Amino acid sequence: MNKQQLFSFLFLLCLHMGFAQVQEEINPPQNIKSVVFKSDNEGDQFPIVRRGERFTLTFDDLYADEKDYYYSIVHCDYDWRPSKLLKSQYLDGVDNQRIITYENSLTTIQPYTNYTLTLPNQQTNFRVTGNYVLRVTDNAGEIIFSRRFVIFRDAVTVGITPKTSRDFKDIGENQRLQFVISSPDYELVNPQQEVKIAILQNSNFNRMITGIKPQFISGQQLIYKYNEQTSFEGGNEYFWFDTKEIRVSNNSVARVDLTNRYNHYLFTNEIRKGQPYTYNPDINGDFFVRTIDGTNQNSNREADYSFIRFSLEYNNTLGLDKIYVYGKFNNYALTDENLLKLDDKSKTLKTAILLKQGFYNYKFVKVKEDGSIDLNFISGSHWETENNYTILVYYREFGEIYDSVIGVGSASSVGISN
Repeated sequence: MNKQQLFSFLFLLCLHMGFAQVQEEINPPQNIKSVVFKSDNEGDQFPIVRRGERFTLTFDDLYADEKDYYYSIVHCDYDWRPSKLLKSQYLDGVDNQRIITYENSLTTIQPYTNYTLTLPNQQTNFRVTGNYVLRVTDNAGEIIFSRRFVIFRDAVTVGITPKTSRDFKDIGENQRLQFVISSPDYELVNPQQEVKIAILQNSNFNRMITGIKPQFISGQQLIYKYNEQTSFEGGNEYFWFDTKEIRVSNNSVARVDLTNRYNHYLFTNEIRKGQPYTYNPDINGDFFVRTIDGTNQNSNREADYSFIRFSLEYNNTLGLDKIYVYGKFNNYALTDENLLKLDDKSKTLKTAILLKQGFYNYKFVKVKEDGSIDLNFISGSHWETENNYTILVYYREFGEIYDSVIGVGSASSVGISN
């Protein structure tokens, strides 16, 4: 092999390795806020839509300079690695288009430009089902942030039954799922190998179980009745706050002041581990922007920003472990912005995060010194907690080179049984 051949081989190898990487979601820089990417389907925290259904991305740029942003789309297989499909095979039309719908904020202390993208649109539609990643880039082609979404078709149905744990050690804490995939009008060839599933708790990719195969096959049904393999910690209901009236305190906001920007001081939260379960309706970690202060009731451009000042009681059980505020408002990321710091004077852990007016869920999670994350060390975990579960069914048809999504099932743990 001469030098030219070796160079070409190494180039193609690097190119393949680059394309084969798992497409993790990239979170935006601090000037990009309030990223909302949803369909109209109730309860979804990211778009899970049938082919042809519309979904929308909105976000704010606090620089408020009407910068040009573009979008591109990557099709992925079951494991979120880019599929082998060409762009012309999964898109009808083109991407790499400028986001042309935007408007500046109106009568807000914090200026911003709000951007809106709706898909499918006249330029971009979808030919196949599957996992997708939407990338937002600047005019230099640099990725600003990315988000996952799923397009499916109803070839199979998924029946889900939430159950309590059978293991004595976690019988009061865990929830498990039994489910059946039915395909009365659709033949599944070699389902043990070609049917794959992903289970999500509360639409959170950090709470996802994959790699589960059917235990039994009965006629046109795939039966999954595992105990541990499809089990999740129940966790606890999320804390919440509401800033739709930006000048007013309420059940969750202790006081409000205006120093350059609005500041909302939340009541100090307690560590709930070891306490009995108390039902408190939540939206499973999600948030939605809203205001009643504007003249036109247009929350996208009239909702203002404020510093939300979180606080958590501190005790010695937390030690030197890092504690973060956790929620969909920042896509469940653990960053310096949502890391709590000890206030020696009040003996509480505190942080301040700039957030748009609205209704927000949040909880506190612990990152141990070894880097592992304990989602429920502070909140506690209960089998009674209301959670929403989503099961995605993937199938690679004979002769195809990609994984399609042939069905979606969802269920709430309300009414969980033994």
